[in-house]
Amino acid sequence: MKTFNQSDSLTQTRSLAPLSDMRPATLDKIEQAVRKVFAGFDANEVTMAQIAKSANVSLQTLYKYFGDKQTLFYTIMDIVLGRLAARIMDHLQGIDSVQDRLRKTLWVCFDFVDSHPDAVMVLSSVSASRIRNIAIYENKELIGAFLAVLEDGQNRGVLNDTVPLHILFDVFMGFISRLGLMHTIRQTETPLNAEFDALFVILWRAISKPEA
Repeated sequence: MKTFNQSDSLTQTRSLAPLSDMRPATLDKIEQAVRKVFAGFDANEVTMAQIAKSANVSLQTLYKYFGDKQTLFYTIMDIVLGRLAARIMDHLQGIDSVQDRLRKTLWVCFDFVDSHPDAVMVLSSVSASRIRNIAIYENKELIGAFLAVLEDGQNRGVLNDTVPLHILFDVFMGFISRLGLMHTIRQTETPLNAEFDALFVILWRAISKPEA
């Protein structure tokens, strides 16, 4: 049986055309199709033909720029998360307060959940062993900037300094991942950010330095 990790195309014998050559409107249609199709079907059952039909583009176009289903999936999800990463980077800089920086970052992430429920469902289906195939997860600039904020918080005595930085990072991201996924699964009509203040208090209490 063919799996998601196997190509559903012939072995590539030539290099792919650069995405910069594709019309932005076409790339946008492909992105929307990938998010829609992968959110509605098991990844192993999705075909390139199905995506091409949903995007209203030729199958040849998909093979020309992506080569196979796996590359198409990871490339598109990297584009989606890349936009989120750019917004996060903006909010991690230019503000002195550690609490305010983390507050704004959380708001941006929840806004992504509210506006991209299909992407949340798609990302939840990616196994832990494959998540690094999405390039943004290995973005050293983004991760470094986030860890720098957490380290600054520890140095200032506002964040818990009894655990390593990566633990604080995992708590922050895990909070978003779990709430975002369950909010999407439950198809809650009220936006996640409608309860932002209360949710940030919960997160802040989890990572802030305990009072003596």
